[in-house]
Formats: sequence, C-alpha cells, structure tokens
Amino acid sequence: MRDTKGIILAGGTGSRLYPLTKVTNKHLLPIGGKPMINYAISRLSSADVTDIMIITGIEHCGAMMSLLGSGASYGCSFTYRVQDEPDGIGGALSLCEDFVGDSDCIVLLGDNIFNEDLRPHIKKFKDNDEDCMLFFKSVADPRRYGVGVFNKKKLIKVEEKPEKPQTDLACVGIYFYSNRVFEVIEQINKSDRGEYEISDINNVFIEEKDCSHSIIKGRWSDAGTMSSYHTTSWSVYQEK
Repeated sequence: MRDTKGIILAGGTGSRLYPLTKVTNKHLLPIGGKPMINYAISRLSSADVTDIMIITGIEHCGAMMSLLGSGASYGCSFTYRVQDEPDGIGGALSLCEDFVGDSDCIVLLGDNIFNEDLRPHIKKFKDNDEDCMLFFKSVADPRRYGVGVFNKKKLIKVEEKPEKPQTDLACVGIYFYSNRVFEVIEQINKSDRGEYEISDINNVFIEEKDCSHSIIKGRWSDAGTMSSYHTTSWSVYQEK
C-alpha cells in the first residue's frame, strides 16, 4: 500500500487580513491560543501523517521555520519549500513533486480550521485506489470558493468563485491525491489571474471519472478574511 505524505500550503500575502499580516505570515497568527498552522499539523499528525512539507512565501519563511523547527516537537518531520511567485495553489503544489515521490499526498490549506478525523477518509481513498478525493461543506457565502456542481449525488465539476453558485457546497481546502496530480498540473494553463487554479486540476480528475468526494460533517471554517478569522478564533475558543 502506498504511504501518505502531508503538504501544508502556508504562503500567500494575507492581504485580506492586513494590517495583521504587515509583519508576519497569516498562518502564524493566533487562533484560540495557538498559531493557525498548528491546526493543520495536528489534523495530519493525528491521522499518522507525519512526513510533512510546508510551503511558505519568501517574506516570512524565517519566522515560519523559527516557530516550527524540524518538526520533532510535533512528532513530525518537516521539509520546507519557498514559493517565490504567487502562481496559485497549483503552483505551490508543483513544488512538492520530488518530496511526494511514489506516495499519495494530503494537501491542506493552512488557513482552513477543521476537526474532521481524516483516518477513515484515508482508508477509503486507498481502498478505492483513486487518484483524487475532494471534500465539501455547506457555507453561507459560496461565491468565495470553488463550488461543487452535482447531478443528484454525482459530482460533475467544481466552479471557481461563481457569481451565481448552483449549490452552497464549497470545495474546502482538503485534497487527497495520488502522485499523478503532478502530471495533471502540467496539463493545465494559468488562469486570467496568473495562477494555476486548484479547481482546474480537480476538474481534470472529475472529467476522467477518477475523483470521489465526501461531505465534511464536523466544524470547518477558513480564517482568510478578517470576519472569518475572528469567527473561527471564537469558535475554537468556545470548544475549549
């Protein structure tokens, strides 16, 4: 059985959280008394995924490494890569090809805070010998996200930030891939925003009928805007 490596995407400028991010990476901001990135690390390590690559931006990579170190204090082994250009999630993911090798990978966006147990999903992913598994959650503002389009219960495609979403099911920042994802990244072009869009990558797998999906049952939120940052922090604090 293929092993599984973790990838945490923790780059970006954090412009929507300015001025909190003027002097630090947004993933180092506190959520419920811990740095934001610690929650992604915890979700992976609790699923026995301890070989983790962290992708960060050039401005604050030193602060990220100073906080996390080798990973030993988390029971993990951390590898770091710097994303020099803001070319999207797909661009960040492409930096991980050598790290992933012949393994599967779980990709987490570092500003997604959730309490879903990943272990049963990992088992399903491996049992089905799939190349892609996506996760969805009903949200109040789907236009901020990639949104799932379904024919009954069958996933047809993911629409990136649609003006008129067909559902309220956002494709959240949890992605399971085989190493074939790196072949797919080479197939797509940059969007008008100059980024390799994760929705374009996922739609290739969906069109090839090589993608399954699950609905997040537990708490999930992203902390990428000022409003969601405060809401997420308060929700986490209340759970303590």
